[in-house]
Amino acid sequence: MTHAHPRTPPAHPADQRTRPADQRTHLAHPPADGPTAPPTPPAGRTPLWDRRFTLYFTARTVSLVGDAMMPVAAALAVGALYGITGAGLVLGVWTGTFVLLVLFGGVLADRFGARRMMVLADLVRVLTQGVLAAAFFAGPPPFWLLMAMSAVAGAAVAMFLPGVNGMIPLVAREPQRANATLKVADALAHLTGPALAGLLITVTSAGTVYAIDAATFLLSALCLALIRLDRSATPEDPFTDPDAPADAHGGRAGADAHVAPATAGGRSLRRDLRQGWQEFRARTWMWSVILIWVFYGMLLFGPLVPLSSALIGQRLGPNAYGLAVSSLGVGTVLGGLLALRLRPVRPLGAGALAMALYTALPLGVALGAGLPWLLAGHAVGGAGLAFWSVMWATSVQTHTPPAVLNRVTAYELAGSVSGIALGQILAGPATTLASPDRLLLLSAATCLLGCAALLTIPAIRTLHRDPEPTDTHPPR
Repeated sequence: MTHAHPRTPPAHPADQRTRPADQRTHLAHPPADGPTAPPTPPAGRTPLWDRRFTLYFTARTVSLVGDAMMPVAAALAVGALYGITGAGLVLGVWTGTFVLLVLFGGVLADRFGARRMMVLADLVRVLTQGVLAAAFFAGPPPFWLLMAMSAVAGAAVAMFLPGVNGMIPLVAREPQRANATLKVADALAHLTGPALAGLLITVTSAGTVYAIDAATFLLSALCLALIRLDRSATPEDPFTDPDAPADAHGGRAGADAHVAPATAGGRSLRRDLRQGWQEFRARTWMWSVILIWVFYGMLLFGPLVPLSSALIGQRLGPNAYGLAVSSLGVGTVLGGLLALRLRPVRPLGAGALAMALYTALPLGVALGAGLPWLLAGHAVGGAGLAFWSVMWATSVQTHTPPAVLNRVTAYELAGSVSGIALGQILAGPATTLASPDRLLLLSAATCLLGCAALLTIPAIRTLHRDPEPTDTHPPR
């Protein structure tokens, strides 16, 4: 789930789905510099900012800044040439290509390694954004070129995003701290990226924005390529480390008891997709959340931007909407910082309570709140959504075997984004049936009802922060 959805994705023959505690630790937290690194000290808190996480954080941060600039560039630059319809088509092609290909991206990330796929995807986006930069510098680019590059970029993102959560357990010993830190960086990127894009287009040209975006992907690819992972995580043999010591069951500590037998022989795309779906479906708490988020996408996240921007702009002017978006970013930073300190035993239960705060955002817009209350509602909503996002991403990462994490993430992303895309498409036609303020009241009610559903489903409410060593089945 990403952006305005539980973005941060992550994710066993029956009685071998959860490994013993020492084996799970080996998989989730490989040595700092490969198999020869010294063991982690048993006491005290492990440092977050080692070489691997620093490189990964740098890669994600610069890439997020570039991503945050692109919607503004498309709206202003493409919209100025081809109107709202043209800008919408360019963005729609990007989203549609992503939804169509993201499941295959999860398979490829598990088959060839998440880092390798992320580096290749970054290099593809260096090409697409570089071509568009050159086209804008040369003059108005043809519409077919904008559409083609948007489709290729969407395909690259579909190859990139499934591996984002899969990399977290490989580069950070404490996934929750890492997720919270990245959530703060994400919020700051969305605070600075749009403003920077608007300023650059005003002062220079759209070509400059696309050139900077290409540079961010180049830096991201370089940082990701410099990360050195444990041999058990390398694409040459992503399931087993032949040099790892045998565990208590006679297997290798780097092997996944469920995945290895199914994939040791001939592997097909259909089998990989089916296996990812089986792992996703086996966790009631996971598919239940995504089902709720599909409705969130259609009735809350999808229509929120077009409806709230229109209402706020009409009542308080376009600058007020910009301030509201900034307040949302401030709240996201605060929610990420809170998630750095709090470690609830039942993360999804705590996250659902925090997510209820998001109701303040559509409700304030629908009721015509004054600017101070409007900004406060956006800040509170951003904090609640950020806290939920960290709890969700950490739960998926720590309750899913590394060998299938990227595929499970792909199914999560496909469900989340498809709901949002449908909500965006239906937002305009829905205004012919009800006024925008009434539609946002429906969005606020959907938020509360969704949180109530999250708390009433036992598999979600009772899921613990980390699987217990004695568990023999996945949480349901």
